[in-house]
Amino acid sequence: MDPFTIMAGASAAYNAIKQGIAFGKELHDMGSQLSAWGSAISDMDFMQSQAENPPWYKFGNTGLDAAEIFANKKKLEAQRYDLKQFISLSYGPKGWEEYLRIEGQVRKQKRDTEYRKAEFKQSVITFVLSTLIVLVGVTLLVGVIYGLGVQQGKW
Repeated sequence: MDPFTIMAGASAAYNAIKQGIAFGKELHDMGSQLSAWGSAISDMDFMQSQAENPPWYKFGNTGLDAAEIFANKKKLEAQRYDLKQFISLSYGPKGWEEYLRIEGQVRKQKRDTEYRKAEFKQSVITFVLSTLIVLVGVTLLVGVIYGLGVQQGKW
């Protein structure tokens, strides 16, 4: 998951929704586009939470990532406002409520599947790296103690 891919998907879905509304399509007929746009919103929120609390083993310029995520979130907020206006004007308040329901389903589904997998993967990596560091540390400590014992003639 990278911000460029997320924003490309969000922009494509946003443009398709705008065109669908302009051509008078029903909101439920644009379910895949609404789902794709909601998915992008959810992905960006997940990326933001990951950037705010990166694992200890990640190195690099996280400030740039945070700035990029912030800028993309602002673009998505503007798109959301536009969509709310389009949907509310075309379908009324019930249309916007229907959209929010669809977006909520997408978020829940992604949280239950994709994000849980990503968090599990990150936990496994953290555990493996931590275990390796501890084992290397213990091995070095035992090696130093053994070397000192040999040097002093105790072994």
